[in-house]
Amino acid sequence: MTIERGRLLYQQSRYDLAETELRQALSQDPGHAYGHSLLALTLLQRKQLNEATREAQEAIHLAPDYPFAHYALAKVWYNRHHYDVSRAAIEEAIRLDPENADYRFLLGAIHYDEKRWKEALQSAEEGLQLDAQNASCANLRAMALVKLRRRVEAGATIGAALARDPENAATHANQGWALLHEGKAAEALSHFKESLRLNPQSEWARKGIVEALKARNPVYAPILRGVLWMSTLSPRARWGVLAGGYLVSRMTGLMILWLVFVLLTWITGPFFNLLLRLDRFGRLALSREQIVESNWIGAVLLLAALSEVTYLVLKQDHAQVAALVFVLLLFPIAGVFRTPLGWPRKVMTVYSGFTALLGLTSVFFVSFGPDFTGDPLVVLFVAFVMLAILSALIANALIARGVKR
Repeated sequence: MTIERGRLLYQQSRYDLAETELRQALSQDPGHAYGHSLLALTLLQRKQLNEATREAQEAIHLAPDYPFAHYALAKVWYNRHHYDVSRAAIEEAIRLDPENADYRFLLGAIHYDEKRWKEALQSAEEGLQLDAQNASCANLRAMALVKLRRRVEAGATIGAALARDPENAATHANQGWALLHEGKAAEALSHFKESLRLNPQSEWARKGIVEALKARNPVYAPILRGVLWMSTLSPRARWGVLAGGYLVSRMTGLMILWLVFVLLTWITGPFFNLLLRLDRFGRLALSREQIVESNWIGAVLLLAALSEVTYLVLKQDHAQVAALVFVLLLFPIAGVFRTPLGWPRKVMTVYSGFTALLGLTSVFFVSFGPDFTGDPLVVLFVAFVMLAILSALIANALIARGVKR
């Protein structure tokens, strides 16, 4: 049982066997800093996050000046979304070993996830100066260039990376997203498919396939371009766009139009996921969560449509109120699935459940209550409308906070 055998198993992605090998080797040599660092990365792959953190910290305790130990700790904290701690650890690794391109890549990845595109680009380029063949740095450079809307340079970077290594799954997925930003859905789809062929576990490529399939629809395509454009903005700029749109709509009397626009951008994705389930390939590309979300969206849309038909046929005012309630419920339902798993998802679920309770209670009293115009009912309904509309802002705030694991 040796550390070297554990390393080979790790490189072969046989993480369960690698963990067993490394633990047995460390039981014989507990002071092996590299062994603890590698075990930390192995446990990270096995989603044992607390143990991974402890192993990386033990490696640093054993060898404070060992750069790979700081890199392992940085990678663990990065995957736990503790970006400040991760950045401090990788900066220490870079200080100890300034010639390692992989360390520059991880620093750039942290910047990228924090939506600091210029800093991500700088780190990627520094990594490429150290190792011009580093595929991770090349892909990160292209991704940052896309976000900075420097698409010609991004295309050249990805093209060069594919020429060097045409079997790189991440590069194909990167090319697919770059093409989606340019509105070239068909070309993007071919690269996403190739990426999945090379790496069937690539979630990034699978998500790309879903978006590329939906982008073939002329209704969804401009909405996707708008969403991708918004993704290039900083969180502050994104909030500015939303707030600006709200203020302009109020000043111009176009509030209803603004609400319709927000609703469309909020639910169009899951609605077209519902349509993708009619497509043989689309069904395979959708994740379980996307299927569940589309079920909820489809059910609520059906209830809204049935309520409106009831109003048109029977001229019952309470049916139109019900239709409005079900349409507005699309906001919080979509918000639940947009927030990441963990406490943000739980908070949004509780918020959405309470909002739905207010809305359905309003429908009940409008339909069966003795006083259709009572003040308590008006207050209840207005509260529901406000909470439903604000749910998009609440969800965005929870998304911005992220989840630390």
